[in-house]
Amino acid sequence: MKYCTHCGSPTETRIPDGDNRPRQVCTRCHTVHYVNPRIVTGAVCVWEDRILLCRRAIEPRHGKWTLPAGFMETGETIAEGALRETGEEAGARTDGNAELFAVIDVPHAEQVHVFYRAQLATPELAPGEESLDARLFGEADIPWDQIAFSTVEATLRWFLADRRAGRFIMHTGRITPPATRTTGPSPAPATHYAGDLADEGGQPAASAARPG
Repeated sequence: MKYCTHCGSPTETRIPDGDNRPRQVCTRCHTVHYVNPRIVTGAVCVWEDRILLCRRAIEPRHGKWTLPAGFMETGETIAEGALRETGEEAGARTDGNAELFAVIDVPHAEQVHVFYRAQLATPELAPGEESLDARLFGEADIPWDQIAFSTVEATLRWFLADRRAGRFIMHTGRITPPATRTTGPSPAPATHYAGDLADEGGQPAASAARPG
């Protein structure tokens, strides 16, 4: 931010009185401009034993497959946002229920990704403007090498592992920036992690799961 949204004057970076973090502060009216994380909300929607995926028609990751997800809008709950994105991107209708499934912190992208579990009311799909295609995939048919975001891959792996185990728990995780990425074997599904929707993804730093 270079200019104040209140009076249009230039801003400067400094620590305001009584604060402990650098902020953008207006040089004229002294308004402090706070930057807060954005919430990305989405859903793992199922019909029978198949999972809904959408093929992206927009960047980033044009042409890759993802769970229906997007930024939360004002005036809605996180769960409402997840179901709205499902309708907008896949033309899918759920039974209206959404159960919290995964929360993933992405500090370097200033985002928090939240995914719900939902049941489709019908298998009929009608991809929206942001999707090239929308399909229901069985576990064996999921295009793992074409998944758009590592957050989505992690959530899918968590979901499939929980389904095989016969119980669903709520998962949490955090990732670090791509610059700290290390090589090595992928973690087991129960401790998989996620990348973000803003860049090339990152390497996991920590994760935990608790009963949902």
